[in-house]
Amino acid sequence: MTEMRWDVAPGDRPSIPASEQNASSGFLVYTLGLLLAVILTVTSFWVANTSAIWAPGVPAGLTVLAIAQMGVHLVFFLHITTGPDSSHNVLALAFGVLIVFLVLAGSLVIMANLNENMMVHSELMNLQMQR
Repeated sequence: MTEMRWDVAPGDRPSIPASEQNASSGFLVYTLGLLLAVILTVTSFWVANTSAIWAPGVPAGLTVLAIAQMGVHLVFFLHITTGPDSSHNVLALAFGVLIVFLVLAGSLVIMANLNENMMVHSELMNLQMQR
């Protein structure tokens, strides 16, 4: 009974017995998450297409909205919290972020060196003439 309630994500109720859990509250949590995600998405499209925001500030606004969108998904859909029972979720998330970073970095390195590794057009023509 000394459980800290702020370590529980919306939709997680580890201290409530199964007989007392209400299915509609889970539906309400997911609906709220969906509503927040849709609002953030629509706001992102508005920020990208409006002239009401100073043009150099648009990337910063989109970055803030993207981080907020990730936070909504982590809390409302993946139920990642600071509680002791969610340490596996946090490790899985960290591993996923690492993999995405490695794929992105590798792709950028490959694209940066792509022109250097391509054969020059004149060398290609000489190869075809030698055959």
